[in-house]
Amino acid sequence: MAQQLLIVAAVLLAVLLVAALVFTLWGVNWGATPEERSMRMPGDEYFTGDARARVAMTRAVSLDAPPETVWPWLAQLGRGAGWYSYDRLDNGGKMSARHILTWVPPPRAGDATAIGYLRHVRPGSELTWWVPGTRFLGAAARLTVDIRLSPVNGGSRLVIRMSADATGGLPRVALWVFRFIDSIMARRELLGIKDRAERHGARTADPGHPETGARDQYQLYEVIYASGERAGTRGKELAERWRGAAVAAGLVSGESKGRGPEG
Repeated sequence: MAQQLLIVAAVLLAVLLVAALVFTLWGVNWGATPEERSMRMPGDEYFTGDARARVAMTRAVSLDAPPETVWPWLAQLGRGAGWYSYDRLDNGGKMSARHILTWVPPPRAGDATAIGYLRHVRPGSELTWWVPGTRFLGAAARLTVDIRLSPVNGGSRLVIRMSADATGGLPRVALWVFRFIDSIMARRELLGIKDRAERHGARTADPGHPETGARDQYQLYEVIYASGERAGTRGKELAERWRGAAVAAGLVSGESKGRGPEG
């Protein structure tokens, strides 16, 4: 009986691993064309030096809304409005904003949040976030998030590329786990952006969930703007660390204002 249970458990484990592999292969380039997967992004140039493992995941979606409507949703993503993905998993249960927040400043190089610091901004079309070094499952990893918005046939095309490399530990295992997790979240985020832009346009108020003035109303993880102002919950995630990296890169000064969630 015990041997039969072990066989059943082994079969179930194998099925789960195969399912995870198939899902990951499907999710890493969800929606992207071959041309979009191969096109250059600003963050591609940040990976200098040698690495034992590297991954690039390019996803894309078409939106029935012009870039000028979509851009404000991208500009506040992770900068006080939440992440538009599975809020219980990546936003502490707070509901991501469903309107354009009145108090989030325009994105500037040096803004720091959970996904690093903003290293490249082209207003209306491009954002690139950079994590210069972190630990993940024992590996030393670097990460970029490239966002590119383009006009297409009266609407928009949104391409988001998540790239990472790793050394030390078991880098290929670490990046495989990273790909699996990110494949779950990234597709939902793209669809969250699409739904908001197409359904709500560029509205600046949500009657169902009006702004309270609290700077952590829509986002758990802290963001430190280039100006030094803050939103989110102070100390949550690594915004302070990425702020320091942005200072070291010469993008912002070392001064930081103390305005927090109480707003």
